[in-house]
Amino acid sequence: MSAQPDGPYGPLIPMPELTPDALRAAVSKIAPSRVPELTRHLFEATTNAQQTQSIAPLRTFVHSWAVFVAIERHPLRAARLRELERFVSTGEGDPMNAVTEIRQIWEAAEAEAGLR
Repeated sequence: MSAQPDGPYGPLIPMPELTPDALRAAVSKIAPSRVPELTRHLFEATTNAQQTQSIAPLRTFVHSWAVFVAIERHPLRAARLRELERFVSTGEGDPMNAVTEIRQIWEAAEAEAGLR
């Protein structure tokens, strides 16, 4: 990954287990303002899983929040992702390099979370 060193301190927290409770605990430490969103997403995923009799909504929940935690536990990586997303959203300049780097960040986070 380019431009995403951890610095001398490494990640803020260890990568948690991929369970709703562990992910909620991790989010409460690294991004407490996002806990209500996680809770809503978990409620929706659980409801959809029951209605469809499928675990796919729960897998989607775990995947999205595991990637979020994997990114956010590295402050420099998270800041870089936000910078890239802002650049792409402005529509100024060619977004190809930024989109490529965003994809690299997401792929690295998926691998770090054990999802790849």
